[in-house]
Amino acid sequence: MLIDSHCHLQYRGLVDDQQAVLERARAAGVRGFLNISTKTSEWEAVVATAQREPDVWASVGVHPHEADAHEDLGREKLLVATRQDKVIGIGETGLDYYYDKSDREVQKALFRMHIGVARETQLPVIIHTRDAEDDTAQILADEMEQGAFPALIHCFTASAEFGRKVLDLGLSISISGIVTFKNAAELQAVAKEVPTDRLLVETDSPFLAPVPHRGKPCEPAFVRNTAEFLADLRGESLEELAAYTTRNFHALFTRAAA
Repeated sequence: MLIDSHCHLQYRGLVDDQQAVLERARAAGVRGFLNISTKTSEWEAVVATAQREPDVWASVGVHPHEADAHEDLGREKLLVATRQDKVIGIGETGLDYYYDKSDREVQKALFRMHIGVARETQLPVIIHTRDAEDDTAQILADEMEQGAFPALIHCFTASAEFGRKVLDLGLSISISGIVTFKNAAELQAVAKEVPTDRLLVETDSPFLAPVPHRGKPCEPAFVRNTAEFLADLRGESLEELAAYTTRNFHALFTRAAA
C-alpha cells in the first residue's frame, strides 16, 4: 500500500478525468492521496474532492508563486479553512526564489503566517522551497524556537546540508519522481540517507513524471515507479518502503486517521 503524499487533483490533466485517474492509481496499489491547494480559489474544489472520495485528503494554503495575490490573506481565514472535514495539512507554502513570481518579503510573511497556524492547529505545514535554502532554514529555525510544529519538505531537491538542517529540526522529507532522473545523483545520495521514519513519497502530479513516464502528464499511479526506484536505491523491498512511508504519512498527518 502506497500513499501519494502530494498531488494536485484539481489541475488540468487530472481534473478532466479525475475518477479514472484515481482508479488507475488504486489499481497500482495507491491507497491514499493528499490533494494539495496552492491558492484560495482552489480550496473549495480541493476540499470537495476529498470529502467525496474516502481515500483522498486535502490541504489548504497559498503557494509562494501566489503570494503577491494573497498579501492580505488573514490568519483567521486560513485557520477557519483548516477546520473543514478532510483537511489534514496546511500548504503548500514556502519560498521560491527561482522564479521570483512574488515579492520575497511577502513570501516570507505568508510562510511565517502559515507556520503560525500550523503551530496552533498542529496540522503539518507542507513546504515548497526552491533556490531559497538559507532563508527557508532560518525561518524554520526561528519559528521552531517559538514553539514546535509538524512540517514536511515536499518534492525535496535541495542540498544534503539543507536536508540535515531540516531533519535536525524534526521535519520529514518527501521524494518525488525527480529522484529517478539521470541527472539526479545528488538527490539520490540524499534520498539514500533519509532516516526510515522521516521519508514519504509523492508525485506532485501532474508535474514531474518519473522514469519511465517522462514527457507525459504525471499521475498519482506513478508514485509506484518512484517508490520502486527508491526501494532499490536504499536496498529495500518495495513492500518494506511502502509500509514505512505509509506509516510515516499517518504519523505526520494525524488527522488522516480520524
